[in-house]
Amino acid sequence: MKRIDFHMRKGGIIIKLREMLENETARLLAIREKVERNLNDVPQGRLRVVVNKGYVQYYYNRGGEDGEIYLSKKNVELARKLAQKTYDEKILRCVEKRIKQFNRILKDYENDEIDQLYLRECVVRRKLIEPVVLTFEQKLDVWMSDEYSGKGFHEELPVILTNNGLRVRSKSEKIMADYFDSIGIKYKYECPLKLNDYGVVYPDFTFLSPRTGEEIYWEHEGMMDKPDYARNAVQKIEMYERNKIFPGENLILSFETSVTAINMNNIKRLTKKYLMQEN
Repeated sequence: MKRIDFHMRKGGIIIKLREMLENETARLLAIREKVERNLNDVPQGRLRVVVNKGYVQYYYNRGGEDGEIYLSKKNVELARKLAQKTYDEKILRCVEKRIKQFNRILKDYENDEIDQLYLRECVVRRKLIEPVVLTFEQKLDVWMSDEYSGKGFHEELPVILTNNGLRVRSKSEKIMADYFDSIGIKYKYECPLKLNDYGVVYPDFTFLSPRTGEEIYWEHEGMMDKPDYARNAVQKIEMYERNKIFPGENLILSFETSVTAINMNNIKRLTKKYLMQEN
């Protein structure tokens, strides 16, 4: 499901406008600091460059009544400093202009301001209104209502149920599912996903990201000390990447072995990083 509101796309991730502007402002501030350091100790005056019959000539204007003087090859370092100075001054003017513009925008802009206009209406009024843009909660409800057929279970497999009665394949998946349920994060368990050149896979959990509005997948690899299992897991991760589903972006990975049990502290950190709305 794709977001309807305005975002910019970069490297397969939807970047919210406010975050993008904040990141760009931070980059420009770092550039400004560097340029200001460069301009602390520069020669006075300006450089004029002339190309005469294929030869490059440098002239140094120190200002005032001194006029210009020709710079010989032995003074090329002075020409370099003067050229760098003019360039740095242009950069500084451009950076300061953009920082002021971005700060004016950031002063009163929020990514979810369109959503908030609807949510600030009283409940009675909301029933009379068709929102121009669906809120994330509304999109989540639509996404959850899409029916799907999971992987299915062999008869000989043990029956492991979450606290909400969902059947899962392992005790670790039960622990994870119960945790997601306890903090109100909705998910689809083993929802089929087609990967080109590989076939259908069934990610352990599929979520709708509150930060991107797109699906994000979680694979918990629980038997990584078994060679065949580990090889298949690596192959599947490579196929995810070939389909532009990358770990740390729209794919969450967690691991376990027979001697290293599921680490819920890591599960909680990953959940907070990728699946919870920013404050």
